Amino acid sequence: MTEQVGYFRTNIPIKIYGLSEKSVTVTFGTAIDHDLLYLIADFNRLLLQNPFSGLITTVPAYTTLTVFFDPLIVMLSDLPGQVCFEKVSAHLNKIAQIKREKSRITADKMVIPVCYGGDFGHDLLTVARTNKLSETEVIDIHTAGQYIVFMIGFVPGFAYMGGMDTRLSTPRKEVPSSKIPAGSVGIAGSQTGIYPMETPGGWQIIGKTPLKMFDVNRSQPSLLKGGDMVTFKAIGIKEFNAYAEI
Repeated sequence: MTEQVGYFRTNIPIKIYGLSEKSVTVTFGTAIDHDLLYLIADFNRLLLQNPFSGLITTVPAYTTLTVFFDPLIVMLSDLPGQVCFEKVSAHLNKIAQIKREKSRITADKMVIPVCYGGDFGHDLLTVARTNKLSETEVIDIHTAGQYIVFMIGFVPGFAYMGGMDTRLSTPRKEVPSSKIPAGSVGIAGSQTGIYPMETPGGWQIIGKTPLKMFDVNRSQPSLLKGGDMVTFKAIGIKEFNAYAEI
């Protein structure tokens, strides 16, 4: 596997390796934490502000940033190097040396309304029993937390959120559900997340939000992005229906 080692901000080691003929991945560390999240977001911002010829898109994750490109355009560019990996890596290493701006990325704060339990949260009782809690205690703990969006995937708009109280940690379902409705709020291990569209999935579903988490007609299709801070607010069915009618 082709790999290069460099530094971001002069003292933060990064590794760049070829993922495919059309992509490379930059690794910033191994531990999932807030500082690493902001570091990746900072690098991503610099790259998008200073793109190379052939850049298609970037995908931030917990500890990495994957960069997708058009190999034909990259090979025709004046970037130094003989092959795509060398050319793209040269540009990424150049990005890594850009002087840091004084301002830090600011996270948006979002309040997500959720109707818990019932037809919207069939697995609320499972989470409660697994953790020896009542359903009300699960809701209270979930809404008391402050969560950070670590990454977006496995489908467009799906936000993986960390910071959940360990008292709610619950394993994924042994047999995934074939159809989870859009807006479903789930728990898997120590994470919580929201399904932006109907899709199969193995998370424990505890409720549903009436908000549209992904809409291709919006300027920013995904309602949440990496780095956002999220809190959940419990609502009743009448309020849920009122949201849905807006």
